[in-house]
Amino acid sequence: MDVKTGKFYFMEINPRIQVEHAVTESITGVDLVRRQIRIAAGEPLNKRQEDIQFLGHAIECRINAEDPENHFLPAPGQIEFYHAPGGPRVRVDSGVCAGLSVEPYYDSMIAKVIAHGRTRGDAIKIMRRALNEFRITGIKTTIPFHQRVLTNPHFCTGDIDTQFVYKHMSNCEPVKPRNRLSHEADTSLVNSAW
Repeated sequence: MDVKTGKFYFMEINPRIQVEHAVTESITGVDLVRRQIRIAAGEPLNKRQEDIQFLGHAIECRINAEDPENHFLPAPGQIEFYHAPGGPRVRVDSGVCAGLSVEPYYDSMIAKVIAHGRTRGDAIKIMRRALNEFRITGIKTTIPFHQRVLTNPHFCTGDIDTQFVYKHMSNCEPVKPRNRLSHEADTSLVNSAW
């Protein structure tokens, strides 16, 4: 959206479901994948745009096997330990487990964490908790980068644009480990809707 004119523009159009569809599902309560399958099976579209209400705020963090301290280069390797977060208003979409090798030949995304709250601040708090609970060892991930984003005052107030990382994150210090185990475990951009 052009903030000066209020006009919307498409950055891309894909003939598939967006990776961020879980954010839309969280704030609308509509299972988009189920709807696509039913429409493909010949069922009618049973909702109009004006029937859909937006409830709350959602944030998605893509957890990638990348090294944020080294220009987000791929960080392949074997996952030694994997424990995804859970709890109310947290969704994790993932297909990995301990023992799996993350190869350099494919997309580096290993999980998506979605947090849903009544307000933007609530969603940020829920996501912070979820990322603090997430444990992956054996590979570097983007989890520490997301943790830094979620503590940035500009992000927290919604003062963001497509240049956010370049403007505000280039000089960030790594998140300080809470203890030896968390240092070993916390080895991982944020799409948000509000």
